[in-house]
Amino acid sequence: MIRKLKSVYCVAADMARAVAFYREALGLPVRFQDGARWTQFDAQGGGFALSSAEEAAPGARGATPVFEVADLDAAAAAITRHGGTVLDRRDMGSHGATLAFRDTEGNLLQLFQSAPRAGT
Repeated sequence: MIRKLKSVYCVAADMARAVAFYREALGLPVRFQDGARWTQFDAQGGGFALSSAEEAAPGARGATPVFEVADLDAAAAAITRHGGTVLDRRDMGSHGATLAFRDTEGNLLQLFQSAPRAGT
């Protein structure tokens, strides 16, 4: 079901300050930035990002892993069937869709499904 660990993100209350910290203290170059909403870093092949509270999963604190899946509906059914709790689903248009959930231990995670490519 899981294709790969897509990324891990941390919620930032002050995006500019947080971006400066990760760029200057850790040397991570910015790969993509959507204003104060989201910043994706080039983490040498790994996905690391900062998220605004508005872009994050409901209740996100600390680090939130994001796994890529082929089918959010099937994943949501499996999560529920095995004791997890689906919290939120968000359609991001041409980017894809996300599903926030808690596992049986209360940990917050997200799944990501890419949007279908044109012509597929």
